Amino acid sequence: MLPTGSTLTPNEALEFKQQSSQTYKIDFEQKRIMGSVDGLEAVKQSVKKILNTGRFEHLIYSDRYGSDIKTLIGKAPALVQSELKRRISEALLQDDRIKDVGNFRFDSSGDSAAVSFVVTSVFGSFSQKQEVKEIV
Repeated sequence: MLPTGSTLTPNEALEFKQQSSQTYKIDFEQKRIMGSVDGLEAVKQSVKKILNTGRFEHLIYSDRYGSDIKTLIGKAPALVQSELKRRISEALLQDDRIKDVGNFRFDSSGDSAAVSFVVTSVFGSFSQKQEVKEIV
């Protein structure tokens, strides 16, 4: 006999619950875990962690986690600028809490390039800056 009673009717609405974004707070300077964060602060930490984790470098993460920004090191500044926007957006939009990445501004000086952008999440918006060193 097959179990009954756990079927959905065609007009029945599914209820989706937002998962908590609470996670351990990472102190990147001291390389320590200190307490926990939630909401917008957790998203900010996630953005920093995603952008500083090389894609495909750690087996613990799926192949969609991390960024491949480091592969731009040694490339021409024009290429770096055109690729940074795409690679940053692609990496960050894998996080369901992030809805948009935009307002990119680039600054190149010497052998480094910096990009500033705005991240819009379900908890609010914030500015972020990322630097790529040792470009040609």
